[in-house]
Amino acid sequence: MAHLLADSPLGTLTIASNGSAITGVWYEQHRYPPTAETLGERALPGTDPLLDAAATQLTEYLAGERASFDLPLDPAGTEKQKAVWDILCRIPAGQSRTYGEIARELGNPNAAQAVGQAVGHNPVSIVIPCHRVMGADGSVTGYAGGVERKSFLLELEGYRSADTLF
Repeated sequence: MAHLLADSPLGTLTIASNGSAITGVWYEQHRYPPTAETLGERALPGTDPLLDAAATQLTEYLAGERASFDLPLDPAGTEKQKAVWDILCRIPAGQSRTYGEIARELGNPNAAQAVGQAVGHNPVSIVIPCHRVMGADGSVTGYAGGVERKSFLLELEGYRSADTLF
């Protein structure tokens, strides 16, 4: 386990890996911050190729130069959480889904609240795009990194909600 701190327009990001895959990307003041065990040793830029690649791809994404990520991921979570996170990874940039839509895709239309919990506990912010999930009415709601950051990411991707078309 190792982690790297990377500057970004959204504040310092903490990027963690288990040596073969990215296990986390957290903001400062993240609602569900990493633990010391999750982070491992601190790596310096240029010393860990996987962490450096993640930092580079995040920088490119946040500069509007990249729409998707090409990183191996291994987030810690339950099978149900991972099923939700897999769906999140299939939402294209600039588009969104509601918690209810994801629940229906999982075959349990009454599980919107459980989907919300899984989305909120996504440890790989930005790369697993939990910011693309909206409230039932299409509103920008809850985000472990803060609603302001969620709005920034959506705007960066060119997302237009139904109420901003006219």
